[in-house]
Amino acid sequence: MATATKRLNKELRQFSSIPSSCCSAGPINDDMFNWEGSIQGPDGTPYAGGLFFLRLTIPSDYPFFPPKVKFTTKIYHPNINGSSGEISLGVLKSKWAPSLDIRKVLLNIILLLSCPDPDDPLEADAATLYETDRKQYDKTATEWTRKYAMNHG
Repeated sequence: MATATKRLNKELRQFSSIPSSCCSAGPINDDMFNWEGSIQGPDGTPYAGGLFFLRLTIPSDYPFFPPKVKFTTKIYHPNINGSSGEISLGVLKSKWAPSLDIRKVLLNIILLLSCPDPDDPLEADAATLYETDRKQYDKTATEWTRKYAMNHG
């Protein structure tokens, strides 16, 4: 656990010292194993303009095992479960490596928003729509982004 805490403190300092406009993350209530992250919807996608929040649960044997990451903002996407927020992404499973860090995980999730993988869906309906009627898929994803990920002020 000491290794994980040391590594997480280092990553947290990096988020502070090198802020990114596309993503951020940090511990919830000073709990180094429970973080909240946020990502900006990438330009040129139905998610553009949206701010999406994620919950990261970090195992005590991190970085040897990946964090569990779930969207807390509802999102319409083939690889993200609309109700649980679970994400189907290689770097969170078999493609994890200790050289990855939380920032790289968030950047991979942004990339997934830009390039869905309909062959590995968690939401079969969204995957089918993505492949058969991209215009309708984009419309639905844009509506969800407006409804759930944009500031309603």
